[in-house]
Amino acid sequence: MKVSNEVRELLAARRPGHSLDAQFYASQEIFDLDMEAIFGRHWIYVGVEPDIPEPGDYFTVKLGRASVVVLRNDDMELRAFHNVCRHRGAQLCNAHKGSVGNLVCPYHQWTYDLSGKLIYAEHMGDDFDPSGRGLKRVHVESVAGLIFVCLAENPPEDFSGMRETMARYIGPHQLADCKIAVQDEIVEAGNWKLVMENNRECYHCVSNHPELTISLYEYGFGYQPSPSNIEQVQAFRDLTEREHARWEAAGLKSAEIDELDSCVTGFRAKRLPLDKAGESQTMDAKVACQKLLGNFAERNLGGLSFWTQPNSWHHFMSDHIVTFTVLPIGPEQTLVRTKWLVHKDAVEGRDYDPAKLTAVWRATNQQDRELVEMSQRGVADPAYEPGPYSPYTEELVEKFANWYVGRLKAAVE
Repeated sequence: MKVSNEVRELLAARRPGHSLDAQFYASQEIFDLDMEAIFGRHWIYVGVEPDIPEPGDYFTVKLGRASVVVLRNDDMELRAFHNVCRHRGAQLCNAHKGSVGNLVCPYHQWTYDLSGKLIYAEHMGDDFDPSGRGLKRVHVESVAGLIFVCLAENPPEDFSGMRETMARYIGPHQLADCKIAVQDEIVEAGNWKLVMENNRECYHCVSNHPELTISLYEYGFGYQPSPSNIEQVQAFRDLTEREHARWEAAGLKSAEIDELDSCVTGFRAKRLPLDKAGESQTMDAKVACQKLLGNFAERNLGGLSFWTQPNSWHHFMSDHIVTFTVLPIGPEQTLVRTKWLVHKDAVEGRDYDPAKLTAVWRATNQQDRELVEMSQRGVADPAYEPGPYSPYTEELVEKFANWYVGRLKAAVE
């Protein structure tokens, strides 16, 4: 992979425990490298199985210059293809979501079945062989209902380890038996890494997220003990230990697992107690949906958080699930897509109110957008230089940055 000496020097000079140099957040060359070496070679979270519940349902996703169509075939299996006709290259599916019997190119009507096989191409002559003109496949996998794709010819093999581990955490929430109640998209004027770095710490939460911290304990994401807070920190640790024992006894995996910087397919998960009513991430910490997920009978099951490198995070509660995917658009522009899921049989207006369901994270997303855009303006200032991460509250930011730099180094060597 060709990169300039400047980029090689930036990678070599990265100082552990400190934020990245400004070029990582604005350079077109580094953005192109990110798309090729990170988003082109790793497993990328793109959607949920309830996006495509029926045969023929599809959605599209843009990863850099590549467009991918993810669909469910007639056997209810997931399939993914490059969204490009094998005739003259027209884009096949031009909507974000839809449902089809076959994939028909709108240009000259070349037609592909849901396995990607070319089944119709008129006026191509008797010698034309359609067998070599099927759609180009993209690797696709599901982690208990969360859909990941990989553009690489040979995807990272450690994905199976994450899938097997996380199936035990996520499985009881039965994501495949959910429906998408609400979906939001925000385009943030910031580099995708600033979006991820902001997600990987809660140092900023108390001062910036009044809605989120109604139910979220500030001690749950790293905290420096001091004489003034040592009793509260210990009380939270004791609560977490008791709740983990209760949840694990009920079959809910809860203990922290952290492979963010130790695997190519980096991930982390932990179930944490919620404050106040302790039921859900809502404005009153009570469930937003009366019909609980899976076979749950109890409401106070805490919040299971699941983070993946390089582009997603998710929160699973007893009544609903919130998932986030980060998709780079340009060096200083990023799409953040949020989905709220409830049980597929839940009825809007009877079991849930979309306004209550989304209130916390809609407010938090807007606050995070402002923080990311503020950071983008700051790192563009000539006075910016990489600053130190807190060893107590920004450990996960360092793991993201170290994983990212390590993956780039591996790609350019």
